[in-house]
Amino acid sequence: MLEYSRPVQESLKEHGVEENRGLRSAEAEERLKRYGRNALRGKKPKSNLRKYLEQFKDVMILILLAAAAVSFVIACVERDPSGFIEPVLILVIVLLNAFIGVMQENRAERALDALKSLSMPHARVTRDGEERIIEASKLVPGDIIHLEAGDFVPADARLIAAAGLKCDESMLTGEAVPAVKDPGASVPEDAPLGDRSTMVYSGCSVVSGTASAVVTATGMDSEIGHIAGMLDQDEEALTPLQQHLAQLGKILGLLALVICAVIFVIGLFGGMKPLEIFMIAISLAVAAIPEGLPAIVTVVLSIGVQRLARKNAIIRRLPAVETLGSASVVCSDKTGTLTQNRMTLVSLYLNGDDSDVPLAAAGHAYDDLLLYGTLCADGSIRIDENGGIEHIGDPTETAVLVAARDRGLERDALQETAPRLTELPFDSDRKLMTSVNRVNGRIISITKGAFDMLVPRCISGDLTKANEINAAMSGKALRVIAVAAKELDALPETVDTDTLERDLHFVGLYGMIDPPRPEAADAVAMCRRAGIKPIMITGDHVITASAIAKDLGILEEGDRAVTGLQLDAMSEEELDAGISHIGVYARVSPENKLRIVRAWQRKKQVVAMTGDGVNDAPALKAADIGCAMGITGTDVAKNAADITLADDNFATIIDAIREGRGIYSNIRKVVGFLLGSNIGEILTVFFCMLFFRKSPLMSMQLLWINLVTDSLPAIALGMEAVEPDIMDKKPIPRDESFFAHGFGLRLAFQGAFFCVISLAAYYIGWRSTGSAVGAQTMAFLVLALSQIVQSFNLRSDSSLFSIGPFGNVKLDQAAVLSAALVALVAFTPLRSFFGLTLLSWPLYGIATALTLSTFVVMELYKLVRRLAGK
Repeated sequence: MLEYSRPVQESLKEHGVEENRGLRSAEAEERLKRYGRNALRGKKPKSNLRKYLEQFKDVMILILLAAAAVSFVIACVERDPSGFIEPVLILVIVLLNAFIGVMQENRAERALDALKSLSMPHARVTRDGEERIIEASKLVPGDIIHLEAGDFVPADARLIAAAGLKCDESMLTGEAVPAVKDPGASVPEDAPLGDRSTMVYSGCSVVSGTASAVVTATGMDSEIGHIAGMLDQDEEALTPLQQHLAQLGKILGLLALVICAVIFVIGLFGGMKPLEIFMIAISLAVAAIPEGLPAIVTVVLSIGVQRLARKNAIIRRLPAVETLGSASVVCSDKTGTLTQNRMTLVSLYLNGDDSDVPLAAAGHAYDDLLLYGTLCADGSIRIDENGGIEHIGDPTETAVLVAARDRGLERDALQETAPRLTELPFDSDRKLMTSVNRVNGRIISITKGAFDMLVPRCISGDLTKANEINAAMSGKALRVIAVAAKELDALPETVDTDTLERDLHFVGLYGMIDPPRPEAADAVAMCRRAGIKPIMITGDHVITASAIAKDLGILEEGDRAVTGLQLDAMSEEELDAGISHIGVYARVSPENKLRIVRAWQRKKQVVAMTGDGVNDAPALKAADIGCAMGITGTDVAKNAADITLADDNFATIIDAIREGRGIYSNIRKVVGFLLGSNIGEILTVFFCMLFFRKSPLMSMQLLWINLVTDSLPAIALGMEAVEPDIMDKKPIPRDESFFAHGFGLRLAFQGAFFCVISLAAYYIGWRSTGSAVGAQTMAFLVLALSQIVQSFNLRSDSSLFSIGPFGNVKLDQAAVLSAALVALVAFTPLRSFFGLTLLSWPLYGIATALTLSTFVVMELYKLVRRLAGK
C-alpha cells in the first residue's frame, strides 16, 4: 500500500518510529548513510580533466596544434635548437587558452552553488524524545517533523496530525489555490498528487495551520527529486554565438588549407626548398587563426556576467549572456514577476453605501470593517530588521492586517483588548471562517469568506446592492471577501456552523489584488520598442490575468487571452497560426507551458521563459533562455534555467536583455577586429609569397601581434558601454548570419586595406634596407600598429568624432600598453629574438604615416556608407 493511502499508524510502524520520541540520533546517522543527504543532485559534475580536454574540440585550436607539430618536426630535421621556440610557444598559448576556459566554467558553477546555499532550509524535528532544529539536508525517512504557517516542507512526509493545514503545492501541481490537508482522509491509490490530502511534499510551503508528520522520502526519492532526475537527461543546445564561432573556425581552417596548398604549389614551381615552404605554411596557419579569440570571447562574456550580477541577474552558463541579445519573445509568470506577489487591499464597501471606495479614501467609518477582518484572521505580519513587512499565512488575511495596521489597528494589541473566545476554522466546503471575540464587553461572532456562501446566511443588509458591488469588483479582477457579524448573549454550548454562521448581519466587502510592480509597465513598453513580444503565462484565473495584462500593456488591441483548456483543444496547426495574437495564457499546466515555448521556437523565435516551480522546469529547460526566480524559485527550477533573477523581477529580465544585446554587439566588434586583422595577415602572407617569394612575417611575429598587441584592445572593445539606442532595434534573428548587414564586406575591406599597407611597408623596407629583415620589420610595425588604430575605428559604425575618440578609457589604456609592447620587441635587444632590426628615422616616419592612414580610410568608409544609406 502506498504511503498516502495507508493509515498513519502503519506508516509509523513501517518506518520504525514512535510519534512522541522520534528517531534516536544513532539511528538517524545510520539512515543518513543508507539513504544519503536530503538534497537534490544534478548531473554528475565533469572532472576538471574532462573540462580541460573539451577545450580542444575547436577547429581553430586543432589547426594551431597541427602547425605546432609540423614546426616541431622541422626543428628536429634541421637540428636547430631555436626552431623549438615556436612550437613550444604555440603549445603554451593553446594550453593557456584551455586553462582560462576551465576557470570561467568553474566560476559560473560556483556562483550557482553559492545561490543554492543561501536557500538551504532547516527543519524542526523530534529526536531522542525532544524537539530540535537541524539542517534539512540531514533529514532521513522516519524523522518526525513539525510544521507551521510560513515553513517550507523539508521532505515528503505522511501527516500524523494537523490543524487547519493548507499547503501551497503550485510548484508541483500548477494549482494556485492552496491544498487543504487532512491526515485522516481516505485517499485511493490511484489519486493524482494534487488529491493526496494525507501527504505534504518537499519544497512546498505551509500557508496556514500546524502539523506533525513522519518523513517518507528524501532527496532524489521525493516527488521533486523525481522531476529533477528527468531533467538531467536533457542535453544543452549550442547558442547562436557558439554556432557562429564553430562555423567560423571551419571556414578559417578550410581557407588556411586551400591557401597553404596554393602556396606549396607556387613554392615548388619557384624552386623553393620544401622545408622553407613548410615554414611559410606554418606562418599562414598562424595568420589564419585568431588564437586569442576563444579566450577573449570568454573574458568578454565574463565581464557581461559581472555586469548582469550587479543588475540582479545571476548567469549559470556563460553563452547564455549573448543569447539574451537575440531574445524575441519573453514568456513571464504573473505572480511575483510582473506583480508584487503580495495581495493588497485596494477597495472597501460598507453596507448601506452607494459604491465601493478606494482604501486611501475610506474614512474612520470603515474602521469597524477593518477591525472585524483583523480579529477574524489567523495570518500575521512582522516587521523585519529593515523595516519591511513580512507576511505570514493566508495572503488575503495579511492584506487586511496591513491596511488595519496603517489605521492603528495592531493585531497583537487587539488580541489583548479583544481576545478570541472560540473559532470555526476555514473549511474548503463552507469557504468560510468564523471567530468569536469579546469586543468592548460584547461577544461578537465574525464570519468572513466567499460572497456567494456568506450572503444566504445573512438576515439583514442591502444584499442586492452588495451583489452589484461584488460583481463590479470581480469585473475589475479584484478578489472579493465578504464579512458579516452578529452579537451573542453568551457562548453557545455547541460551537458549530449552525450556532455561529446563521442569522448574520451583512457588514461589507474587501476588494484586493496582487498589484503590478511599479517598474513592470515601463519594462513591457521597452519590450515593445525593442521588437520583443511579452507574454503572460499564469496559473491564475483568466479575468484576473487579463486585467493585469491590460494595465501593463501586455494585452493590446487584437490580442486575446486563452485558458489551458482552450489551449488543449487547439491542434498544433491552430496554435502555430494564432500564437502571434495570444498575449495571456491562464490556468495553464506544465505541459501547456512547454507547448507554448516550442510553438514559438517553431516560428524561429528566441524564447526567454521565467518560472519558479518544479512544474516550470521542463519549459525552462526547453526555452532558449530559462530564467529562474532567486527568491521563490526551487533548486530544480534554478538547475534547469540559464539565469537566476535574484529579485524575481520582470524589469530585471529586460535589463538583462539590454545588457545581452550590448555584449553581443561588443563580441561582434571583437570578432570583427580580430578577424579583420587575421584576414589582413593571410592576404599579406599570400600576396607577398606570390610577388616576392618570401614570407613578410615570421610565425613568432604573427603570434606576438595576434596574442599580445591585439588581445588587449580586443578585451577593451568588449568593455565598450552599451549603446543608448540598442533597445530601439529589432532582435537578432536566430538564423541571421554573423556577417549580415555588411559586416562581412567591412571585414573584407579591412583585411584588404591591411594587406595593401603591409605590402607597401614590406616593399619600402626591402628597397630601403636591401634586406629581408628590414622589410619584415617595416611590415611588422605597420601591421601591428595599424591594428591598434583599427580598434578605435570599430567602437561604432558612427564617426569616431561623433562618439568621442577617447570615450572608452579601457581601450585608451590598452592601446598605449599594446604600442609599448610593440616598441619592446622593436627597440630592445629582444628584436633579434623576433627577427627584427633597427631602421632609419625616415622609415619610422613612413611606417607611422601608413599606420595613421587606417584611421583616415575607415572614416571615409563610414562616411560613404552613411551617404549610401541615405
